[in-house]
Amino acid sequence: MSAPFEERSGVVPCGTPWGQWYQTLEEVFIEVQVPPGTRAQDIQCCLQSRHVALAVGGREILKGKLFDSTIADEGTWTLEDRKMVRIVLTKTKRDAANCWTSLLESEYAADPWVQDQMQRKLTLERFQKENPGFDFSGAEISGNYSKGGPDFSNLEK
Repeated sequence: MSAPFEERSGVVPCGTPWGQWYQTLEEVFIEVQVPPGTRAQDIQCCLQSRHVALAVGGREILKGKLFDSTIADEGTWTLEDRKMVRIVLTKTKRDAANCWTSLLESEYAADPWVQDQMQRKLTLERFQKENPGFDFSGAEISGNYSKGGPDFSNLEK
């Protein structure tokens, strides 16, 4: 069995003062660096359809209105190695046209190059879902992502 597309193609992270965020067609991932030794009971995390809030030890790290809507009851957070909080949000709109350009409406925007790379990755991920017999992990894409996309007819299964 082959690995899921996002595992083979890597991620396109957008760096922030507290860590990074990245996305797939279906999910948004937020990785927040916290002081080593942080315990789960030190974390306050509130996930709603259009809002996120994270505080560690009473100190607010992240709070605001998300760029787009998510499925609130599918959002999760985990503390990894007592030094990083990973938040996973499930997008309401799950297609390549729904490439978030920022995490929050007014903060943590990806720069133009990162936005372009995110859009390329989501477009390739969409093609992989639509054509499961093909391996798009090494493919390159340029140009207009939303109107039909590139011709991959020369790829072999």
